[in-house]
Amino acid sequence: MTLLVVGLIVFLGVHSVRIFADDWRSARIAAMGERKWKLAYTALSLIGLALVVFGYAQARKVTPLLYDPPIWTRHAAAALVLVAFVLIAAAYVKGTHIKARVGHPMVLGTKVWAFAHLLANGTLADVVLFGAVLAWAVLDYIASRRRDRLAGVVYAAGPWSRDAVAIAAGVVAWWVFAYFLHGPLIGVRPLP
Repeated sequence: MTLLVVGLIVFLGVHSVRIFADDWRSARIAAMGERKWKLAYTALSLIGLALVVFGYAQARKVTPLLYDPPIWTRHAAAALVLVAFVLIAAAYVKGTHIKARVGHPMVLGTKVWAFAHLLANGTLADVVLFGAVLAWAVLDYIASRRRDRLAGVVYAAGPWSRDAVAIAAGVVAWWVFAYFLHGPLIGVRPLP
């Protein structure tokens, strides 16, 4: 469990700099240059992610069960993760009505993904991982929306075809991950 917690501290810590120390971040970018900042940010993020992946894999083997979710939560989680994949896809398609409405679909998708996994999984490792990600995503979403309001940022919506592309990409990515990748990578098949 220690490796998981350290990984979460590194990964979420790096991703929290803009939430809690935006002025410091801006000063570091000015001092280091944007390229060096991005390289350091990416390196630390990858180290943290690797620690989370290995730590979670280890912790899942020995962690106690805190609650036993009913079977329906697995179906609800699959549906929520589909929504999360669509939101995440919308973050990469410019001019969607989804982004115009929610502002930060990647972070909102992360919140939905973490909540879905908390709903369907009840071990201590699950609660630590998905609870930490959910708490971070809630804080990041609030901070990002506040930053947008203060700066007067408005996300323009283009034609509905862009939303159709984001929805299609999200559905396809969800289907591929749920049916073909989740089992081999995570060890759990969310769908038959």
